Amino acid sequence: MSEPTHPDQQPRTPTPRPGGRSARVRTNVVAATLAEVTEKGYDGLTAEAVAARSGVHKATLYRRWGGIDGLVADALTASADQPWPLPDTGDLQEDLRRITQEVFDVFTDPERSPTPIALISAAQRSDVGAAALRDFFAARHHQAAEVAERAVARGELPVGTDGAEVVSAATAPLYYRLFVTGEPLDARTAERAADAATLAARAGLFMTTSTTPTDPEPGTTPATPTP
Repeated sequence: MSEPTHPDQQPRTPTPRPGGRSARVRTNVVAATLAEVTEKGYDGLTAEAVAARSGVHKATLYRRWGGIDGLVADALTASADQPWPLPDTGDLQEDLRRITQEVFDVFTDPERSPTPIALISAAQRSDVGAAALRDFFAARHHQAAEVAERAVARGELPVGTDGAEVVSAATAPLYYRLFVTGEPLDARTAERAADAATLAARAGLFMTTSTTPTDPEPGTTPATPTP
């Protein structure tokens, strides 16, 4: 079990603070949290170890982060703030393939995978961590929605397509294997997930409710699109 939060404090995600010393403190604490959770997992994560590793007093950790769960949540928030270079091949299917390939590469690389796997696993252990994890994926999908928005502009996807949902559909099968079923993840699975999301998007399955065509009334003939 991780240590409890400081008396009279609840786990929380700290609000953004200005630059300068405060920003340096956060950077050091986030780096220390990532290192500790990678080495020891959620159950071995302690405020004392993060304080010693970051050079930040434990009282400061409790005051700003509220305890272990707040530290994990803020590590996710900081990760979501990092830029994510997106492919721009001129073809949605290839863009999504490159995105799922990147996810596959990160989570199967022996050097790169331990930290994100440990952080996501730790986030699933508390309500505040789970909320931060949802926000993390929402932010990533929102960033990557650009690949679908470009496809709409090219006429490759219907107007009104929800780009974030397209990216979510492409990457979800990978995370399902990684964190739910534990099934092996291979490059073909990553490619197939991208292809399936592409087909669904082109069929209009990710259009927002306000733009999704309604079914014709019984007994009527659907309108024929004008060329």
